[in-house]
Amino acid sequence: MFFKNLTLFRFPTSIDFSEVDTLLPQVILKPVGALEMTSRGFISPFGREEKTQFSHRLGDALWLTVGGEDKILPSVVVNDLLARKLEEIEEKEGRKPGGRERKRLKDDLLHELLPRAFVKSSRTDAFLDLQHGYVAVDSSSRKTGENVMSDIRGMLGSFPAMPLNAEVAPRAILTAWIAGEPLPEGLSLGEECEMKDPAEGGAVVKCQHQELRCDEIDKHLDAGKQVTKLALIFEDNLSFVLGEDLIVRKLKFLDGALDQLEHIDEDGRRAELDARFALQSGEIRRLFLLLEQAFKLSKADS
Repeated sequence: MFFKNLTLFRFPTSIDFSEVDTLLPQVILKPVGALEMTSRGFISPFGREEKTQFSHRLGDALWLTVGGEDKILPSVVVNDLLARKLEEIEEKEGRKPGGRERKRLKDDLLHELLPRAFVKSSRTDAFLDLQHGYVAVDSSSRKTGENVMSDIRGMLGSFPAMPLNAEVAPRAILTAWIAGEPLPEGLSLGEECEMKDPAEGGAVVKCQHQELRCDEIDKHLDAGKQVTKLALIFEDNLSFVLGEDLIVRKLKFLDGALDQLEHIDEDGRRAELDARFALQSGEIRRLFLLLEQAFKLSKADS
């Protein structure tokens, strides 16, 4: 259940979430229809088999999950069948169908194939911190994150969530850290980074499994390259790669955090999920507050 990536958004803390459990049953995931390509809606964070509880909340931490069903219908299959159909018409009637007829034939093929297409299921988890006004979506894709914001907006009627806005350039901060400036308390450098020449079409250097405070890195910095992605470790609890887009990638919960689960006495899957969610939401909150201060993140307008 632990998130592997964090795409973050801010929202006003004045938003009322008290009706979430009443609204969610109206926007739950419905099976994709025979002639539909996709379907989206909320599912229970505890799994699709749970049919009554579509959110989970511990204090100011709210867990929502968006589910999806997508038909798998490769374009190469459709185009191959269309080509055969066009060849058949040309042979039988001695003519080549025009653009409008080709489109109609393709639409007919889609209607014929859709009911028989395989369905791929997906889920995207989101953690909302109602006290501090941010959403963490378990995805490294900004588009996926925006889709989740749209789903929440559709449920609530209004949800003015915006991507993070830093008052200082993240690239400048990341470059300064790797150049030797002090990191915020609790943060330390990992062993991965990406550096780019700021000139258009400039060189890109990627380092992995390497000590980042070294002569080789300093030479790239002296040549004017700037850090666009940087591996960091937060205490002994989290490791991750932070991009200049402020998306957290390759998030891992380390022993310093996981050791806290050993003291949980309750048994059962639900109790374990509760414990993991409490741990995860707490660690993500601490990380967000650190990033908020380091990058001077703007608050959402109320």
